[in-house]
Amino acid sequence: MAPPPPPPPPLCLPFTKRNKRIDAAELTRSFSQRSNISSRSQGMDSYRSADSRVSGRSAGTHQPAQLVRTGSYSPTQTLASDAEKLSFDSDSEVYDVPALPNKKTRGGQQETALVRSDSKRKWGYGWGMGKNKEGRVMTRERSASLDEKPSLHTSATVTRSSTRSSGRSGASGASGATGVSGVSGGSRRPPYYASDSSSTLVGSAYIRKEDGVDDPIQRRVDKEKVDTAARLEEIRKLMMRDNLDYYVIPSEDAHQSEYVAKGDKRREWISGFTGSAGQAIISKSTAYLVTDSRYWIQAKEELDNNWHLIPAGDVDGPKDWIDWLSDRAKDARIGMDARMISHQHATQLTAKINEKKSKLVFPPQNYIDLVWKDKPSRSKEPVFIQPIEFTGREASSKLAEIRNFVRAQPPSVPSYSKSNPTPAQMHVGTLITSLSSIAYLLNLRGSDIPYNPLFYAYLFVSLDRITLFLDASKLTPDVEDYLASLGIERKEYNDIWAFLRRREWGEGKIIIHAETSYAISLMLTHFRYTVAPSFVEDMKAVKNEVELEGMRRAYIRDGAAYVKWLAWLEHKIQQGYDITEWEAAWRLTEYRRQNKHYWGLAYENISASGPNAALPHYSPTKLGAKMIDRETPYLNDSGGQYRDGTCDTTRTVHFGRPTQDQCEAYTRVLQGHIGIDSAVFPEGTKGSALDVLARRALWKDGLNYLHGTGHGVGAFLNVHEGPHGFSNAIPLVPGHVITNEPGFYLEGRWGMRIESALVVRRVKTKGEFNGDIWLGFERLTCVPIQTRMVKENMLTKEEKQWLKDHNKKCLEKLEPYLKDDKRALKWLKREADRGFGLAAPGPGGIAIDWD
Repeated sequence: MAPPPPPPPPLCLPFTKRNKRIDAAELTRSFSQRSNISSRSQGMDSYRSADSRVSGRSAGTHQPAQLVRTGSYSPTQTLASDAEKLSFDSDSEVYDVPALPNKKTRGGQQETALVRSDSKRKWGYGWGMGKNKEGRVMTRERSASLDEKPSLHTSATVTRSSTRSSGRSGASGASGATGVSGVSGGSRRPPYYASDSSSTLVGSAYIRKEDGVDDPIQRRVDKEKVDTAARLEEIRKLMMRDNLDYYVIPSEDAHQSEYVAKGDKRREWISGFTGSAGQAIISKSTAYLVTDSRYWIQAKEELDNNWHLIPAGDVDGPKDWIDWLSDRAKDARIGMDARMISHQHATQLTAKINEKKSKLVFPPQNYIDLVWKDKPSRSKEPVFIQPIEFTGREASSKLAEIRNFVRAQPPSVPSYSKSNPTPAQMHVGTLITSLSSIAYLLNLRGSDIPYNPLFYAYLFVSLDRITLFLDASKLTPDVEDYLASLGIERKEYNDIWAFLRRREWGEGKIIIHAETSYAISLMLTHFRYTVAPSFVEDMKAVKNEVELEGMRRAYIRDGAAYVKWLAWLEHKIQQGYDITEWEAAWRLTEYRRQNKHYWGLAYENISASGPNAALPHYSPTKLGAKMIDRETPYLNDSGGQYRDGTCDTTRTVHFGRPTQDQCEAYTRVLQGHIGIDSAVFPEGTKGSALDVLARRALWKDGLNYLHGTGHGVGAFLNVHEGPHGFSNAIPLVPGHVITNEPGFYLEGRWGMRIESALVVRRVKTKGEFNGDIWLGFERLTCVPIQTRMVKENMLTKEEKQWLKDHNKKCLEKLEPYLKDDKRALKWLKREADRGFGLAAPGPGGIAIDWD
């Protein structure tokens, strides 16, 4: 079937019931004139708080012209990071300055834009629907005169037509476009360019979107596969110099962080693979990437022909990169940077390769650092204090508990020894290398790593001293005074190595975690350290009531933003607009930006439609994003970082008529989600014991998912936090926050996932067998679950009631936050009241959706 006719580029043009033609000259204003438009503050003081200024953003950046819309109650109100005010109303109302991207120039030159001078007339959002025939003709004429882009009527230039639904293209020119109201006869609404809907934005929102300065995902550049041949050749020269057979480049940094700074993305630079997990292994003739099932498809798309993908966890495949490498390496010298591998992994690898007469070699310099000439430098953003109103506990109290833990450790005496322990066998302190643990203990936060409010540091806590290894450039006077009040001595970040080499703490052993860098183990030697589970990780995982209350508030605000965005997205798609995955994710970030205590995103937006949704960790780029279609589910997994909590939410929605397979799979995923959410279990129950509850319904139909069912979540810290989860043997205890995210992914076609955050709480049971030992979950996430894909006859009575109660509870909690957004409130009330599924097509295949 032929694709729909390509469009002229979208413009903000007037809606009017009159057929009067408007002269473009009376709507035009220069950029300098626009900068003089008056503005109102409208409560911006709350966003100019010390909380936002202290988060590491510069206040000295260039401020774009202030553009203000009067009488705004906008659900799409935009807030700039420099506290500039910009607001605009619901999408059918007036815009003061709809900027046109086609006249934009760089280098300080003026821009030309259409500006509404008569506020009584209505303006559309991009290409408006419902215009009469004369209005559409007028718009096309104006587009032809203003736009400089080449014609899209040449089929070779239309690269996205195949992604649009056939139902919207119609069978012939006379049939019209189904699902698009207000367009009659043979005219069909032309689709957008992938990023042209930015023409509806003004002021700071428009600038952020065009320049890609909002979030790291927006700064990613769409490009061809990286040609790694020259890079690999340089690495192999270094390998030859040191007589190495293999060189390993892990994903982690020196602190074993999941998310790393730009300058620590060594594996991404050498391989071109952008996933967050995986190890690059280079031999004398071949390069390998070992990664788990979440990234197999992504790796195939991103790796060039110099690399071979090793699917870890595959049937008959290696368990992980250690298993694969130890199986191949015989009489081999394996090189790597000892800072980038944990003590635990290095010990495991050494034990396995010793059997093959192989050995680990640690060159004095990181090979990637030697070859990567334009490697980004480390962040100099200052750290800031997380106040007691968010933490619920003073740092001095946490440090005292750490010291008590050290005192309680028995001496490291050999089991065969009968003599009294010597001073050298006594434990005198602990070295903390986890960035999130350091931030938690000291009630400090930073901006060194994308999505995570962390800073690079090491922390040594002994019975009589505390030393923080943090660069002086990251200190403010307030933080210096704060550290002094805690009795903390500060040294430069790199002084940690001299500190360890000189053993400045005196006699005694140091307690380290298994995830500590192996370089630290080597520096200490095994006579000077004891490996033990991280006590700080356990402290951090159990949230106090202040932290939990903060997370409840954060999830409600984040849920309100999510609902506003879902209402906007459904409204636009029902009007017939083509919205890309990237545009949808960007819009959701704009809604979150308005929230109180907003700091940034908690992780890279996962916004996926069609085959992309079958990739659990797919993130769109601005130019490479797919259009959201009406034939397959759309999955959005995202969350905001707020000063009072970290959010992680996934919802899957459908904007058309789902197929039978989609409905059955979605219902099974929903049943698994309900199974975890409604679980009641005794104290001591391991997370892995509950995992089957999420998979049981899927297994009935022979379905499954290959990722974990859930993970811990931090309180304004990492979105992935341990040690608990549904995949390990750590018992769940009250105060643990954990996600519940079953899913299903049909490779090459579509995928779905439902995720909510839960907190473990004590519950009252009827029997109370063995007393007050029973635990359950309290749901933090407050976003409705769409019922369009739910098959009612597959649900039990209890499951139906659970879903109804959840959506009604979302209405109760979010309604006060949506009073100024009539569209979102209407959407939420409809979702809370609607039934399950869609009515079956009637005679002749005619289907009517009463939305």
